[in-house]
Amino acid sequence: MEDIAWDDDDPFEKQRANTDDPMRRLFGVYGRPNLLPMSIGIVASVLARLLDLLPPIMLGLAIDAVFRDEQSFSLWLVPDAWIPADPAMQFWLVIGIIAGAFAFGAIFHWVRNWGFNAFAQRIQHDVRTDTYDTMQRLNMDFFADKQTGELMSVLSNDVNRLERFLNDGLNSVFRLGVMVLGIGGVLLYYNWQLAIIALLPVPLIALFTYRFIETIQPKYARVRSAVGTVNSRLENNLGGIQVIKSSNTEPYESERVDDVSGEYLDANWDAIETRIKFFPALRLLAGIGFVVTFIVGGLWVFTGSAPGPLTGELTVGTFVVFILFTQRFIWPMAQFGQIINMYQRAHASAERIFGLMDEPDRLPVAPDATPLEIREGTVEYDDVTFGYDEDTAEPTVQNVDFTVDGGDTLALVGPTGAGKSTVLKLLLRLYDVDEGAIRIDGQDLREVTLPSLRRHIGYVGQDTFLFYGTVRENITYGTFDADESAIVEAAKAAEAHEFIANLPDGYGTMVGERGVKLSGGQRQRLSIARAVLKDPSILVLDEATSDVDTETEMLIQRSLDRLTADRTTFAIAHRLSTIKDADTIVVLEGGRIVERGTHEELLANGDLYAHLWGVQAGEIDELPEEFIERAAERQARTEADDD
Repeated sequence: MEDIAWDDDDPFEKQRANTDDPMRRLFGVYGRPNLLPMSIGIVASVLARLLDLLPPIMLGLAIDAVFRDEQSFSLWLVPDAWIPADPAMQFWLVIGIIAGAFAFGAIFHWVRNWGFNAFAQRIQHDVRTDTYDTMQRLNMDFFADKQTGELMSVLSNDVNRLERFLNDGLNSVFRLGVMVLGIGGVLLYYNWQLAIIALLPVPLIALFTYRFIETIQPKYARVRSAVGTVNSRLENNLGGIQVIKSSNTEPYESERVDDVSGEYLDANWDAIETRIKFFPALRLLAGIGFVVTFIVGGLWVFTGSAPGPLTGELTVGTFVVFILFTQRFIWPMAQFGQIINMYQRAHASAERIFGLMDEPDRLPVAPDATPLEIREGTVEYDDVTFGYDEDTAEPTVQNVDFTVDGGDTLALVGPTGAGKSTVLKLLLRLYDVDEGAIRIDGQDLREVTLPSLRRHIGYVGQDTFLFYGTVRENITYGTFDADESAIVEAAKAAEAHEFIANLPDGYGTMVGERGVKLSGGQRQRLSIARAVLKDPSILVLDEATSDVDTETEMLIQRSLDRLTADRTTFAIAHRLSTIKDADTIVVLEGGRIVERGTHEELLANGDLYAHLWGVQAGEIDELPEEFIERAAERQARTEADDD
């Protein structure tokens, strides 16, 4: 088997390697509940193909018994008393049987297609929804290592490939199996000696097919990996099309797409070359059986005696049946190669799908977890330490320790990369702490159910995301049963109602992909309205006003002041003027708390917070040289981490 070291670039290599017999699992887990339509399809397929065998058999019988009168007219399982003696009536009986075989065969073919299509479509639906459900429940660490296009490739291309095999491939397995066994049985019944000659290529075809499987399997795995890479590149570029255009980098991006597409071309062409060599060779082997059968049978009929070591007689009708069936036998044997080709593609896809399904959730769920109950809304960070990468010596946040009383507002400030957003992601339990604990009203986050935790927290992030849909649908996302008056009140609280009312369709206006039809400030206000409508016990504002102008910020801040008056609030802001009225301000640097207090107390300290305030006040010349040097070092570390 060829070397497959290229799989090192497959984002699902580890998942695929841990998947054991994915096709058996596919049928065991998803096929078993859908046995009825598949069983109907199998029975109909067998009956349809058996009926397909009747016309050549009846033609051979008509030639020998009706036209040439070389044998008596008899039918399997039919008493001779039921068969008419008149040749003309026998002729019409043959026509009637052939016509009936075509008519009933068409009905069974329809039933067969219905059964296999229903089986495949239901499994496709179940696999896709289960894969997505598993994917969305995984920890954020998983998504940090995967691109959207790669995940879309699994949900779309791989799942669709399974459906094609379950419909076309599985359908063909039974259809061709009946044809091969049926034809082989009929040929052996009519003349076992000539049948052996006709079936001689079968062992060679089986060996040739086995070698094809060994060769093509790693090549299809490489193709699946390349498809994911292409999808990721295209998804990434289309998502950043505005940056590409504004940066005038279209030629650069075209070259990058050309590179990944070229890798896919090479991988796919490698598989295609193997496939297009296999099928003609398979047809050639199957054709040898037809040619040899025609020669031996033709000489047998032509000379009237058995050639070589063969014995007995061969009638013209039997010879015609052999020729017709041997010709039909070639096609099914060649089609088995297509089925195996389809199976290998499905196997590679099933490995990725079940590998993804088996990805462990890195957020352990306590077996005795209970719903979170909010009484006061007191949040306690107890000596919390966390790092995104276990191999990194320095954690992202270290020994973070503070308590926020219910109804108070705590602001997190500090330079870029200080760990502010990470601290709040731990509160949402997007990640688990490595050391220490976070408690809400004394309840450890690891001991409460995730849905109840996140139901009590409203989050407004700096990277505002809107779903494709209407303004109303985006505001009510997560609070789907809200009435119109509540929606309008939430929009007013976020200073969004006025601009929404001026949109073409008001709250029914489509916002476009990711809210592209709205400005950054408008998107941010809709995100705030979404959090307001949720009416959470704890509110998290991560740069919630970063994309609005100063005037709009003032209006939003006024609304947020009303909103945060009776609930525990966490706020991150680079514009320190927006958080100067917080009950407590915690200053982070390098993942550690270096200061804490009120705005006035921190200014009086004259340390990091006072210097950051001085920067925003435009007092650059009055900053100490030490602060400027530390800022340069922090910037250098941040850029190194980004690289």
